[in-house]
Amino acid sequence: MYMCTKKTRVMLPIVVLILLTHISAQGNLLSDNLRDLLHESLSGERAKDHVIQITRHNRIQGSRGYRNSAQYVLQQLRRSGFSDRNALVESYPSDGKIHYQTWQSPSGWDLDYAELRMLEPFEEKIVGYPEIGMSLITYSNPGNVTAEVVWVGTGTNDEDYIGKDVKDKFVLATGYGGSVHRLAVLKYGAKAVVCYLDDDRAREYPDMLQYTGMWPRPDEVDKITFGFNLTNRQGEKLKKFLENGEKVVLRGVTTGAGLEPYFMDVVVATIPGSHGSGEELVFSAHLDHPKESANDNASGSAALLDIAQTIHKLVANGRLPQPKRTLRFLWVPEWHGTMAYIDKHPEMAGPARGGKTLANINMDMVGEHLELIHSKLVLTRVPDSVPSVVNDVVAHMAEMVDGMDIRTPRGSLSAFNYRVTPYSGGSDHMMFIDLDIPGVMFSHSPDYTHHTSEDTPDKVDPVELERCEIIATAAMLYLSNLEPEEAVQLAALSAAKGAGRIGDGFQRGQSLISDAGKKNAGKAWAEAVNVLDHAEGIEKGVLKSIYTFNNNETVKSVVTGLEGSHKQQAKSYRTVLAALARKKGATSKTPSAVIKNVDSQVPVRTTRGPLAFGLPASKLPKAEAAWYSGKEFTLTGAERFELVNFVDGRMTVTEIRNALSAEFRPIRQREVKRYLEDLIKVGVMKWK
Repeated sequence: MYMCTKKTRVMLPIVVLILLTHISAQGNLLSDNLRDLLHESLSGERAKDHVIQITRHNRIQGSRGYRNSAQYVLQQLRRSGFSDRNALVESYPSDGKIHYQTWQSPSGWDLDYAELRMLEPFEEKIVGYPEIGMSLITYSNPGNVTAEVVWVGTGTNDEDYIGKDVKDKFVLATGYGGSVHRLAVLKYGAKAVVCYLDDDRAREYPDMLQYTGMWPRPDEVDKITFGFNLTNRQGEKLKKFLENGEKVVLRGVTTGAGLEPYFMDVVVATIPGSHGSGEELVFSAHLDHPKESANDNASGSAALLDIAQTIHKLVANGRLPQPKRTLRFLWVPEWHGTMAYIDKHPEMAGPARGGKTLANINMDMVGEHLELIHSKLVLTRVPDSVPSVVNDVVAHMAEMVDGMDIRTPRGSLSAFNYRVTPYSGGSDHMMFIDLDIPGVMFSHSPDYTHHTSEDTPDKVDPVELERCEIIATAAMLYLSNLEPEEAVQLAALSAAKGAGRIGDGFQRGQSLISDAGKKNAGKAWAEAVNVLDHAEGIEKGVLKSIYTFNNNETVKSVVTGLEGSHKQQAKSYRTVLAALARKKGATSKTPSAVIKNVDSQVPVRTTRGPLAFGLPASKLPKAEAAWYSGKEFTLTGAERFELVNFVDGRMTVTEIRNALSAEFRPIRQREVKRYLEDLIKVGVMKWK
């Protein structure tokens, strides 16, 4: 028996067809027994207790407080049976000047006390540290300043200081603390800054503080003074005094080491694979942020801790077979610590680069109380630059959890609410994706408490923690142990989902043609075909990624047959797009080239890991950097990230432009070329 396309015939054994029939009836990828074991063993209640303990530490990247939280995680791992060899801390120097690839390390930091007090028009304590962790702008230095206050609006533009005498004064502003300090203190001579939130959420929650940091550049480390974050109510009170013509005098005191050379600690735990292949699946969560910062990201760190402890215990007790592939757990200082770890471990790379790190799940904000925050779980897909079946596995496990009734004694009664969304950045999954390791991020959105003093443990829900733990653990254990029969089942599932995604590409192409005028019908047709071709190619890559986890001959036969089905589907869609384009006014027999001037130059990267934010503009002369803040530059953060990911030493400028346009929107080739040329100027790429 066989499956066939018009041009090819792919022989499929009868057993495969039986398996495919069985799959459609079976439903879940995960066995009921393993699902129930995870439900019984993973605990959102335990994870919530870890959240509470972690939030007691002011765990700023590179700080002594962060080290204390890392030691808490390590101690918990050791208590649950992890050996010194399988649970440890790797430390990386962090002084604000050392770079890991293109990433400048944050400075070490430690302050033990701070207070802001108003002396005039009357005396009143405004805020104190450490009782309110976010009241102090992180990476402040020790100091003692008594001075008048000057209001400068947002304080983040030179225009805000016109006609204002801020020298030796306190500056009151609504901008981000570090940005205000850079202008007010370093450029215009103020002594210190006081910043407060002034957006819609601040007006709705007037006693909320925002988390801000100095984040000094290497040449600024020795010039930093200090600053405080205030609530909207407190900031507006000071502003009103000034508007009424009253003199306002503040005294700010900060004590401790301040900025200092220190370390970024990465907690590493492993559950070795039984097959000894060296292949790994990596869980990650960032441990840093100010005191409290419960959902961001004590929740992800706590969930990861419970997952690691639970799997270790189940394996040790013989209730769960040792996973065939190694499971690695990383608790990191976000971005900077992950980059330092990657820099130290060149072996960490995805299969496309010959590496053995097969997948990543990054847990960043996974415990939101859905009813209190009015939020939802967001599962962020791996982008097109790394086609992977991991997307479908995670989405399927979320669907499985949606059918489970997960309740805990102290948890909410919320209904499960989740979305699977296209790629977006914002966390450590970016670091893995850049290495061709498929990384899915778990997060929640919207969250009005994000980066504020309202992000407290009472808004963390054990039920939501447990849901996220089950999804992540189920996905990774499934991929760790994928058997041929399961791989065939996964191929069928992914092919069905892929057919829908190719259909989405066709729909996008149809819209491009429909929205075009007669003059641009040919160009729109070309863009539409580019989108469809790209979608077909990505789904081919998704199916082939199953070989990473099982390359049994039967699996290969099924995948080949399913690829043929996708090929036939896309061919039919191209016929429809051609008819639509000709009806719209396209005159050529084939779609014209998407780019008339094909650019065959091939860029090559010279660094490892994603590029630091701000490149290339931060390293260009001022006149050239201005292009990036003008109207000509339109690339979003996600588009820039993917553009760099497509630089693989093989794709030409035109091919990169086409892939980027198919994934996001039609993008001008000259914009892609200018961006690449500037990356070459600053030394992070070269022409092949």
